[in-house]
Amino acid sequence: MTDFAARRTMMVDTQVRPSDVTKFPIIDAMLTVQREDFVPSGQREAAYMGENLDLGAGRVLLDPRTLAKMLDALDVAQDELVLDVGVAYGYSAAVIAHMAEAVVALESDEAMVGEAQDALMSAGIDNVITQAGALHEGAAEHGPYDVVIVQGGVAHVPDALLAQLKDGGRIACVFMDGALGEVRIGYKLDGRLTWRRSFNAGAPVLQGFERHDAFQL
Repeated sequence: MTDFAARRTMMVDTQVRPSDVTKFPIIDAMLTVQREDFVPSGQREAAYMGENLDLGAGRVLLDPRTLAKMLDALDVAQDELVLDVGVAYGYSAAVIAHMAEAVVALESDEAMVGEAQDALMSAGIDNVITQAGALHEGAAEHGPYDVVIVQGGVAHVPDALLAQLKDGGRIACVFMDGALGEVRIGYKLDGRLTWRRSFNAGAPVLQGFERHDAFQL
Protein backbone atom coordinates (compact mmCIF):
# COMPACT_ATOMS: atom_id res chain seq x y z
CA MET A 1 0.00 0.00 0.00
CA THR A 2 1.34 3.41 -0.99
CA ASP A 3 2.48 5.63 1.90
CA PHE A 4 1.01 8.91 0.67
CA ALA A 5 1.81 10.68 3.96
CA ALA A 6 5.51 10.01 3.39
CA ARG A 7 5.21 11.24 -0.19
CA ARG A 8 3.48 14.40 1.04
CA THR A 9 6.34 15.11 3.45
CA MET A 10 8.87 14.44 0.69
CA MET A 11 6.99 16.80 -1.65
CA VAL A 12 7.24 19.61 0.89
CA ASP A 13 10.87 18.84 1.79
CA THR A 14 12.16 18.47 -1.78
CA GLN A 15 9.87 20.69 -3.89
CA VAL A 16 8.43 23.40 -1.64
CA ARG A 17 10.96 24.31 1.07
CA PRO A 18 13.97 24.41 -1.33
CA SER A 19 12.02 26.98 -3.41
CA ASP A 20 12.24 29.48 -0.53
CA VAL A 21 8.65 28.90 0.58
CA THR A 22 8.78 29.01 4.37
CA LYS A 23 5.46 30.57 5.47
CA PHE A 24 3.92 28.20 8.02
CA PRO A 25 0.32 28.32 6.69
CA ILE A 26 1.47 27.16 3.22
CA ILE A 27 3.74 24.40 4.57
CA ASP A 28 1.05 23.25 7.01
CA ALA A 29 -1.68 23.19 4.33
CA MET A 30 0.46 21.26 1.86
CA LEU A 31 1.38 18.73 4.54
CA THR A 32 -2.28 18.38 5.55
CA VAL A 33 -4.23 18.26 2.28
CA GLN A 34 -4.16 14.79 0.74
CA ARG A 35 -3.26 15.66 -2.85
CA GLU A 36 -3.94 12.08 -4.02
CA ASP A 37 -7.65 12.57 -3.19
CA PHE A 38 -7.93 15.53 -5.61
CA VAL A 39 -6.82 13.78 -8.81
CA PRO A 40 -8.54 11.13 -10.99
CA SER A 41 -8.34 7.72 -9.34
CA GLY A 42 -6.02 6.39 -12.03
CA GLN A 43 -3.48 9.16 -11.32
CA ARG A 44 -3.19 8.86 -7.54
CA GLU A 45 0.28 7.30 -7.85
CA ALA A 46 1.44 10.35 -9.85
CA ALA A 47 -0.08 12.95 -7.50
CA TYR A 48 3.22 14.00 -5.89
CA MET A 49 5.38 14.33 -9.00
CA GLY A 50 7.39 17.52 -9.28
CA GLU A 51 5.75 18.55 -12.54
CA ASN A 52 2.33 19.57 -13.83
CA LEU A 53 -0.09 16.63 -13.79
CA ASP A 54 -1.92 16.29 -17.12
CA LEU A 55 -5.68 16.10 -16.54
CA GLY A 56 -6.56 15.99 -20.26
CA ALA A 57 -8.34 18.54 -22.48
CA GLY A 58 -5.50 21.04 -22.02
CA ARG A 59 -5.86 21.12 -18.26
CA VAL A 60 -3.24 20.41 -15.61
CA LEU A 61 -2.84 20.31 -11.86
CA LEU A 62 -0.03 22.80 -11.28
CA ASP A 63 3.12 21.29 -9.82
CA PRO A 64 3.50 21.77 -6.03
CA ARG A 65 6.42 24.23 -6.36
CA THR A 66 4.49 26.56 -8.67
CA LEU A 67 1.36 26.61 -6.49
CA ALA A 68 3.39 27.09 -3.30
CA LYS A 69 5.42 29.98 -4.75
CA MET A 70 2.27 31.67 -6.10
CA LEU A 71 0.66 31.46 -2.66
CA ASP A 72 3.86 32.72 -1.04
CA ALA A 73 3.88 35.78 -3.31
CA LEU A 74 0.15 36.43 -2.75
CA ASP A 75 0.53 36.24 1.05
CA VAL A 76 -3.10 35.26 1.70
CA ALA A 77 -4.44 36.38 5.08
CA GLN A 78 -6.97 34.65 7.36
CA ASP A 79 -9.65 37.31 6.84
CA GLU A 80 -9.51 37.30 3.04
CA LEU A 81 -11.85 36.03 0.31
CA VAL A 82 -10.10 34.22 -2.55
CA LEU A 83 -11.32 33.41 -6.06
CA ASP A 84 -9.57 30.25 -7.28
CA VAL A 85 -10.01 29.98 -11.06
CA GLY A 86 -9.79 26.60 -12.78
CA VAL A 87 -9.68 24.41 -9.69
CA ALA A 88 -10.22 21.12 -11.58
CA TYR A 89 -10.66 18.51 -8.82
CA GLY A 90 -10.28 21.07 -6.02
CA TYR A 91 -6.73 20.60 -4.68
CA SER A 92 -5.67 24.25 -4.83
CA ALA A 93 -8.93 25.36 -3.20
CA ALA A 94 -8.39 22.85 -0.39
CA VAL A 95 -4.89 24.23 0.25
CA ILE A 96 -6.01 27.88 0.12
CA ALA A 97 -8.94 27.11 2.43
CA HIS A 98 -6.40 26.54 5.22
CA MET A 99 -5.14 30.13 4.83
CA ALA A 100 -8.14 32.23 3.84
CA GLU A 101 -11.50 33.01 5.41
CA ALA A 102 -13.31 31.59 2.38
CA VAL A 103 -12.60 30.39 -1.16
CA VAL A 104 -14.79 30.50 -4.26
CA ALA A 105 -13.62 27.58 -6.41
CA LEU A 106 -14.53 28.19 -10.06
CA GLU A 107 -14.48 25.35 -12.60
CA SER A 108 -15.93 25.14 -16.12
CA ASP A 109 -16.05 21.33 -16.33
CA GLU A 110 -19.29 20.14 -14.68
CA ALA A 111 -17.92 16.66 -13.95
CA MET A 112 -14.86 18.15 -12.23
CA VAL A 113 -17.11 20.43 -10.16
CA GLY A 114 -18.93 17.41 -8.77
CA GLU A 115 -15.68 15.57 -8.03
CA ALA A 116 -14.23 18.66 -6.36
CA GLN A 117 -17.30 19.05 -4.14
CA ASP A 118 -17.09 15.41 -3.05
CA ALA A 119 -13.35 15.60 -2.35
CA LEU A 120 -13.65 18.82 -0.35
CA MET A 121 -16.56 17.39 1.66
CA SER A 122 -14.62 14.18 2.36
CA ALA A 123 -11.69 16.28 3.56
CA GLY A 124 -13.98 18.16 5.97
CA ILE A 125 -13.32 21.51 4.31
CA ASP A 126 -16.38 23.73 4.71
CA ASN A 127 -15.18 27.21 3.75
CA VAL A 128 -15.08 26.59 -0.03
CA ILE A 129 -17.94 27.38 -2.42
CA THR A 130 -17.66 25.37 -5.65
CA GLN A 131 -19.06 27.16 -8.67
CA ALA A 132 -19.57 25.98 -12.25
CA GLY A 133 -19.01 28.58 -14.96
CA ALA A 134 -16.76 29.96 -17.68
CA LEU A 135 -13.34 30.57 -16.12
CA HIS A 136 -12.68 33.86 -17.91
CA GLU A 137 -15.92 35.34 -16.58
CA GLY A 138 -15.03 34.80 -12.92
CA ALA A 139 -17.76 34.66 -10.27
CA ALA A 140 -18.87 38.25 -9.75
CA GLU A 141 -21.86 37.32 -7.58
CA HIS A 142 -19.54 36.27 -4.72
CA GLY A 143 -17.01 39.09 -5.13
CA PRO A 144 -15.23 41.40 -4.96
CA TYR A 145 -12.17 39.39 -3.93
CA ASP A 146 -9.06 40.15 -1.93
CA VAL A 147 -7.10 37.61 -3.96
CA VAL A 148 -7.54 35.92 -7.36
CA ILE A 149 -5.37 32.98 -8.47
CA VAL A 150 -5.55 31.28 -11.88
CA GLN A 151 -4.68 27.57 -12.02
CA GLY A 152 -3.34 27.49 -15.57
CA GLY A 153 -1.62 29.52 -18.23
CA VAL A 154 -2.83 32.87 -19.55
CA ALA A 155 -1.80 35.00 -22.50
CA HIS A 156 -4.35 37.66 -21.62
CA VAL A 157 -6.36 38.36 -18.46
CA PRO A 158 -9.98 39.36 -19.21
CA ASP A 159 -11.19 42.67 -17.83
CA ALA A 160 -14.23 40.91 -16.32
CA LEU A 161 -11.92 38.99 -13.99
CA LEU A 162 -9.79 42.00 -13.05
CA ALA A 163 -12.94 43.98 -12.24
CA GLN A 164 -13.78 41.44 -9.50
CA LEU A 165 -10.55 42.22 -7.62
CA LYS A 166 -10.89 44.60 -4.65
CA ASP A 167 -8.83 47.73 -4.51
CA GLY A 168 -5.72 46.69 -2.62
CA GLY A 169 -6.16 43.12 -3.89
CA ARG A 170 -3.70 40.78 -5.62
CA ILE A 171 -3.91 38.38 -8.56
CA ALA A 172 -1.47 35.64 -9.61
CA CYS A 173 -1.26 34.21 -13.14
CA VAL A 174 1.16 32.09 -15.17
CA PHE A 175 1.74 34.26 -18.26
CA MET A 176 2.74 32.16 -21.27
CA ASP A 177 4.68 33.32 -24.34
CA GLY A 178 4.96 30.27 -26.55
CA ALA A 179 6.61 27.52 -24.51
CA LEU A 180 8.05 29.94 -21.96
CA GLY A 181 6.14 31.25 -18.99
CA GLU A 182 6.46 33.32 -15.85
CA VAL A 183 4.26 33.95 -12.87
CA ARG A 184 3.34 37.58 -12.36
CA ILE A 185 1.55 39.11 -9.42
CA GLY A 186 -0.86 41.96 -10.14
CA TYR A 187 -1.55 44.62 -7.50
CA LYS A 188 -4.70 46.74 -7.78
CA LEU A 189 -4.43 50.24 -6.37
CA ASP A 190 -6.76 53.16 -7.06
CA GLY A 191 -8.45 51.10 -9.77
CA ARG A 192 -5.21 50.45 -11.66
CA LEU A 193 -3.35 47.16 -11.94
CA THR A 194 0.43 46.89 -11.79
CA TRP A 195 2.11 43.58 -12.67
CA ARG A 196 5.38 42.36 -11.18
CA ARG A 197 7.35 39.37 -12.39
CA SER A 198 7.74 36.70 -9.69
CA PHE A 199 9.34 33.48 -11.07
CA ASN A 200 9.46 31.16 -14.11
CA ALA A 201 6.77 28.50 -14.53
CA GLY A 202 4.65 26.98 -17.28
CA ALA A 203 1.14 25.66 -17.95
CA PRO A 204 -1.24 25.27 -20.91
CA VAL A 205 -3.21 28.44 -21.66
CA LEU A 206 -6.78 28.13 -20.38
CA GLN A 207 -9.78 28.58 -22.64
CA GLY A 208 -10.85 32.23 -22.60
CA PHE A 209 -7.38 33.44 -21.61
CA GLU A 210 -5.83 33.32 -25.09
CA ARG A 211 -4.20 36.45 -26.52
CA HIS A 212 -6.66 38.66 -28.38
CA ASP A 213 -4.77 40.30 -31.23
CA ALA A 214 -6.29 43.47 -32.59
CA PHE A 215 -8.23 43.05 -35.82
CA GLN A 216 -6.80 44.82 -38.81
CA LEU A 217 -8.97 46.10 -41.65
